[in-house]
Amino acid sequence: MELIPALQFLKLKEIPQAWVDTVWDVEFTESKPLDDPIEDDLTATGDKSFRNLYQCLLAHADDQQQPAGRDKVSQSIWALLVENGVSVKSLVATLSFFVLAGKAKVANIRQRVSGLHAASLYLLLLGLPGSIANKVLHEVLLETCLDMTSHCWPQDSGKKRKKDNLKSSQAEGKRSKPHRKDNPEMEVDEEEEGEEELHFSGQDLMKIRDAVVLLVQSILRLLQTFPLKNTPQSASNCTRIFSKLLYFEPTIGELTFAAGQDLTKLRSVPEMAFYGLQLLFSPKHGDQKESLRRVFHRLLYVILMMNKGNRGRPTLLVPCQDILTTRNQAINFVCHIVEDLKELAIPFLQILLQHICFQMVEKSEFRTHGAQAVGMLTSRMASTDYACFVKWLFNFSRHSKMVCRLFSVDVVMVLLEQSERRMEECTDMELAHFLPHKFLIQNLLFARRMDHSSTVQGHALACLAHCLELPSFNATRAVHNLFSATGTQTMLEGETTEGNLSSQQTQKIYRTLPFRTVEISTTDSSSCDAKENLALLLQRVQDSKTNVRKSSLQALKGLLKHDVIPMSWENLAVLSERCRDPAVSVRKKALQCVGELLTAKPECRVVQKAWLQGVVPAVVDSENSVQEKALEALDQVLLSQVKLYSTTRHLDANQRLTWELLELLCNECQSLSRYFSRAFTIWSKQNKFTQMFITNLISHTESDHAAGAWLLLSKVVTSSSRLPYDKILDAWDSMVSSKHVSVTTCCHILCVMGDIAVHLTEDTKARVVDDLMSWLKTFTLSLEVISAAVETLYQLGNSKDVKQTQSFLNQHCGELVSFCETYLAGIMLSENGAQDLNEELMVKHLHTLGVASLHCPARVGKRMVLLVESVLTTHSDKLTDCQEELPASLPLSQFKANSLSTRVRAHGVITLGKLCLQHEELVQKYLPVFARELEVGTEVAVRNNVVVIMCDLCVRYTNIVDHYIPNISACLRDTEAVIREQTLIMLTNLLQEEFVKWKGSLFFRFMVALVDPVPAIASLCEYCLLYLLLKKNPEMFSQHFIECIFHFNSYSKHKSYNKFPQSEREKDRFSLKGAQHREKRFRIYRFLLEHFTDTQRFNITIKINQTVLACFADEELPLDADGAEILSETFNILSLKEMKLQAISVLSGNTAGEEPEEENMVNMAKAVLQAAQKKVVSQVQKKAFIENSVPLIISLKSLLEQKHSPILRDLMAYLQVTMQDYPNEVKEFFSGDEQLAAEVEFALKTAEKDREMEKQMDNCSLAGDAKTPTAQVQGSVPGSPVSSRPLIPFCFATPQLPHPNPLSSRLAHIDRSRQEEHTKSIALERTGTI
Repeated sequence: MELIPALQFLKLKEIPQAWVDTVWDVEFTESKPLDDPIEDDLTATGDKSFRNLYQCLLAHADDQQQPAGRDKVSQSIWALLVENGVSVKSLVATLSFFVLAGKAKVANIRQRVSGLHAASLYLLLLGLPGSIANKVLHEVLLETCLDMTSHCWPQDSGKKRKKDNLKSSQAEGKRSKPHRKDNPEMEVDEEEEGEEELHFSGQDLMKIRDAVVLLVQSILRLLQTFPLKNTPQSASNCTRIFSKLLYFEPTIGELTFAAGQDLTKLRSVPEMAFYGLQLLFSPKHGDQKESLRRVFHRLLYVILMMNKGNRGRPTLLVPCQDILTTRNQAINFVCHIVEDLKELAIPFLQILLQHICFQMVEKSEFRTHGAQAVGMLTSRMASTDYACFVKWLFNFSRHSKMVCRLFSVDVVMVLLEQSERRMEECTDMELAHFLPHKFLIQNLLFARRMDHSSTVQGHALACLAHCLELPSFNATRAVHNLFSATGTQTMLEGETTEGNLSSQQTQKIYRTLPFRTVEISTTDSSSCDAKENLALLLQRVQDSKTNVRKSSLQALKGLLKHDVIPMSWENLAVLSERCRDPAVSVRKKALQCVGELLTAKPECRVVQKAWLQGVVPAVVDSENSVQEKALEALDQVLLSQVKLYSTTRHLDANQRLTWELLELLCNECQSLSRYFSRAFTIWSKQNKFTQMFITNLISHTESDHAAGAWLLLSKVVTSSSRLPYDKILDAWDSMVSSKHVSVTTCCHILCVMGDIAVHLTEDTKARVVDDLMSWLKTFTLSLEVISAAVETLYQLGNSKDVKQTQSFLNQHCGELVSFCETYLAGIMLSENGAQDLNEELMVKHLHTLGVASLHCPARVGKRMVLLVESVLTTHSDKLTDCQEELPASLPLSQFKANSLSTRVRAHGVITLGKLCLQHEELVQKYLPVFARELEVGTEVAVRNNVVVIMCDLCVRYTNIVDHYIPNISACLRDTEAVIREQTLIMLTNLLQEEFVKWKGSLFFRFMVALVDPVPAIASLCEYCLLYLLLKKNPEMFSQHFIECIFHFNSYSKHKSYNKFPQSEREKDRFSLKGAQHREKRFRIYRFLLEHFTDTQRFNITIKINQTVLACFADEELPLDADGAEILSETFNILSLKEMKLQAISVLSGNTAGEEPEEENMVNMAKAVLQAAQKKVVSQVQKKAFIENSVPLIISLKSLLEQKHSPILRDLMAYLQVTMQDYPNEVKEFFSGDEQLAAEVEFALKTAEKDREMEKQMDNCSLAGDAKTPTAQVQGSVPGSPVSSRPLIPFCFATPQLPHPNPLSSRLAHIDRSRQEEHTKSIALERTGTI
């Protein structure tokens, strides 16, 4: 088709010259209207006419590429236009008419397609030789045509188009209301707001897509022939356009990036876009380095999965499959360019890697994909360049931003998965030590164990455990070196630099960064000892942050699993103890870790023990999910492995493990029996114990691991209706006749016999009873077997007839009581009986007497009681010393001096207590004896048993024992730790069951246990108070708080507080008065306040004003030495940070001095709600302070000034702390005392200056004035994060961070260490990381 006829539809000869001149004069910036007939004709033009013209021009363009006649052909095109009277100027103006019409936001489908075709024609004309001479080029029109795809392709077309709406394919599209964008991250240009949007059908979109493809092909043809070297803005725009087109549509198959591709064979728009980016690297389009900078900068956001517009901050894209595919293609494209341009591209690859790290966000999914991208890109680097990047990453890993340090750990893990590079491959030997995996692990990964952020700490520790699973031998060996006991490992990371890069704390993650090399300074090195590393890891297991504890457990499990650290009980106990962690997720992680260790080391006995100690108690966990996890583990390891036993078949590894674990439960881990029984109670409801299971279990009772079989059988016998009783009776006969059956097995067999007693015949029962009696009368059994035998005896005699049962017990148990009475009489009533005493036999008689007397109280006579009482007689000289102080009810006349051992006396106490349980008159008689023994007794075992007996008696005789609760609670300050712990446990049980109330001094004695010198007891007390007792009485802490002030200072002059009766001995024992105990008192105050609600904090402040400050202001309480101590302590308590309302303090500061990442912050609605709540609460607190506190403070200040009291300092310190929240309202608050207002203002200004000084000292951790807004950092570049100048959008360089100041770095380290020590001193810290 000839060119001139193809141009006819444009009506060029009918276009007024004046209109053409006007369009050129406005430089194609706005559309000028034509005459209506002409405009209507042009508007009605179809895309077929444009395609015909395009094909005609394309044919000419192809002809000119032939070697011969190139000038002739090109000359004939422009000459042909002149000969036919076609003005090039008019042609360009007419094409711009279509372009500008299609660019409009309200353009319909025909206008958009025509505009795209017109732009394609213009670009094709521009690519012809002679276009410059014929004045075709106009930069504004060129930029408009290049960017037509973003204007013509409807945004969010997939969401907003109507399905197969044929009507919309006509001239006008239906308009709809604009879509409201509620996402705060989506920023819309101001001129776009409020614009109407059109709906397009699938057919419409296909037409636009075809036109877009034609336009992109035209751009590619233009880049092949037309140089952009002199128009760098056009090259930059092409880069931006191509990067946007990468998301235009999904690609088909794998993309290839070979040079010189046939445009007609490119199947998708993204494939064309990549080819266009590749064309831009040609020297004819400008300096190749600048081209690399531009392209890599644009691809940065594709790899980061962000949307970067012309202005504003980047926004995150949803990482769907299409986005991920485009990201992977961009990474492959960069790799191809690096392979193609080699050394020219390496510097910009370094910059790209640095910006991927520097602009990473905190979201886990984005970090994972970002780290993978870094790994893929670094794999194309030579060893020297790779070492340079690792060196930069080493410094980057200590950046002040938490997300930077967090991402550095992700990058390290990806780099460790690559093959290790040899140091010989590095041409620069100074960089060679950055190549080994050992450097990555020890200097980058393990260094994060001391990070300020708990998130980074936890992630680093979790990754450390994963390093042991890597196939790299050197990586595993590097972890071994960190924890090896043979020596220390030199580290290059200095702890004093932690958090030094603080100049970027106000830098938002989405802020545009100039694309230049990120330079981060290095610091001095330090060494880490292997033992210290292990000790630090064990400390992290007890960290206040949940995620740190979980990751530490995972790391510890990995070290144990791979034999990096010794498989000792000390290390394994840490895992099992965390199975009882306060946090549910930590308990689950601990259960998982001990389970994995057991799977990896099934034959290790200490691992088996640790598994039992962790899993078995978890069956009574308060959280159902933890309980189910423990039951599942026990079922899988124990129950499911009980197979039918055969002497001809060996046990497999899993079966051997089962019986070894059961053996441990029978011996070393017997204390877990009650938890184990709870598991069987739950399983019995689930019908776990089938007949086949019972049969298999019975088959093991005659094997060499019979003890474990009898243990299981004793737990399941009550849940099974059909049992092989003959085999059980045979085992009984064998046990009675044998002398080699273990104590534990005997107890389990006796338990089974008692449970099956109801199924036995009377003759069989009689035979078993005779066996039991003859066995018990020998008094050769252990104490455990005696208890089990008497219990079995009771079950054998139990029947529906109560009288018959009691008659049976009186007969048989009474006979045992008589035997014991005869023996004791022979010892206690004989002059030389105690000299040749068999202590073991004496203990067994006492024990038998105690357990048997519980079943036959009628057979216990006065003589028996006196005999047992005589066992407890103290030495005569001690009786004489304390006789005057003993209560009148103490039966001294019944005691006979003896020299029995402590063990015998301890069992005598237990026996006497069991006798008291059945006789109330004995309780009233001996309770004073027990109470006095607690005061003056010197034998630990005896006093411990007395505590147990008195608490047991409290359950049955609550009203009688209640009078002696102060005697029991006094043991909380006993000199022996075991008695303090026993008392704490017993009293907690009584308080839980409400047999004891919080009366008198009991609460304050529990508080003293909080500061017990033994940390384990203090921790136990904290657990009892928080998780057992506070739940039953949430107001408990606030009700007793004020009285704590008076009680612990031994102040009794107040009319209401500290008035309960106490002996002088008790007062001295529990007093915390004096400066030497101040720390203990405030530890208690802080503990109580930390667990107050805001309502309780508010009310307690008012109550302190009314009951303490008001009493001193009104001079009801004298301001003597004791009163001054109380008043001073009260002001110090009111100044505590724990006294501040959480609704105000939570929003006031950030944790760890870090700026929270945007994606981690609460949603906007919640933030607004909290801000409103803070405002309301602040106003209420302000009003209460003015009405209640200010008058009292003014009065007290006047009083203190009159008396020249030093307490005035504490009052002013309290005001300074309180008025920090209202610095501009001091005069309003203290309008009644102008002098006081002036003093408070001066104190606040002084404190502010001190804080500024401290802040400046902290800022010195990098470079003197790094944080000062106007400071210029040496070596920084325009647009760097530490610079105050505006950012340069397309400057492809990395920000340079300042060099550290060694002195200020040490100061920061010292301050951080103090903060860490302070945090560790507070149990159950709830604040953020240090």
